[in-house]
Amino acid sequence: QVELVESGGGLVQPGGSLRLSCAASGSIGSINAMGWYRQAPGKRRELVAIASSGGTTNYAEAVKGRFTISRDNAKNMVYLQMNSLKPEDTAVYYCYFFNSRSFWGQGTQVTVSS
Repeated sequence: QVELVESGGGLVQPGGSLRLSCAASGSIGSINAMGWYRQAPGKRRELVAIASSGGTTNYAEAVKGRFTISRDNAKNMVYLQMNSLKPEDTAVYYCYFFNSRSFWGQGTQVTVSS
């Protein structure tokens, strides 16, 4: 079992920045993937960014060049630095963890509005 705890969401103006953090605990293992999904009202949950324990990263086209995912494997943490935020980035952001199974955090709201 893996528990994920997110922090860092909030309200920000267009063009602003936020940093999301996620702490993983439990049966982490050495080989895994951690990342972020988001779900806007009325839309399906979608991948934002994901990083493997080996360092491979993948981003959604909509966030490339604006968002950066990073990991601290020693602390079992994953971060999402979000810059140049747009209103369309408004969503609940979920931390995601995968080794042999998928695990989800409780979600944190990100609202981009003036």
